[in-house]
Amino acid sequence: MSSHRQLMDGVYRYQRHIYDLTRKYYLLGRDGLIADLDPPAGGAVLEIGCGTGRNLIAVGKAWPKARLYGVDISEAMLETAGASVDKAGMANRVTLAQGDACGFDAEALFGRAKFERVFISYALSMIPEWEMALAQAARCVAPGGRLEIVDFGQQDRLPVLWKRLLFGWLQRFHVSPRRELGLAIERLAQESGGFPHSRALYRGYAVRGGLIRV
Repeated sequence: MSSHRQLMDGVYRYQRHIYDLTRKYYLLGRDGLIADLDPPAGGAVLEIGCGTGRNLIAVGKAWPKARLYGVDISEAMLETAGASVDKAGMANRVTLAQGDACGFDAEALFGRAKFERVFISYALSMIPEWEMALAQAARCVAPGGRLEIVDFGQQDRLPVLWKRLLFGWLQRFHVSPRRELGLAIERLAQESGGFPHSRALYRGYAVRGGLIRV
């Protein structure tokens, strides 16, 4: 955990100040995921890899009766997230905590182990042990709840040169789109119980996936 935390703090120590401004142009599908969350009134929503808090604030605006939680490995990002949440007037609704996506104790961090909605937005592609993080996320989903994911796709229906340039650029930021994400979600659903889903967005630029917990 410590080495990855140090890497993420190093990557985002300065980028965090312009992260939301620059990423809005290419982290596609985030707002669609948020619009689809539809948590029950009073339901708990957890974002794993909450970064600057941008998504949690958007969830709070879209679903004003939801209780919001965010976990991230980077102290630098959490500092920015806390300031953003305060500025948005949501400090009483959002609880932030530091933790490794691959193995955090939600009960210890948040006082609850299960959440009606859990989502991961463009974070699995930055986590070396991403399948462990996926399994951890599924463990946090309450019965009848949902896990939702959006991340970079394989650019299957886009020009080869585009894919080469994008993937080369992403590597500079330690981002690796997960080709096996759809299959991993299916395996996880079989193992943990649930109904999986996965589909490409924007000609393969992004992928949406997740599962409904039974």
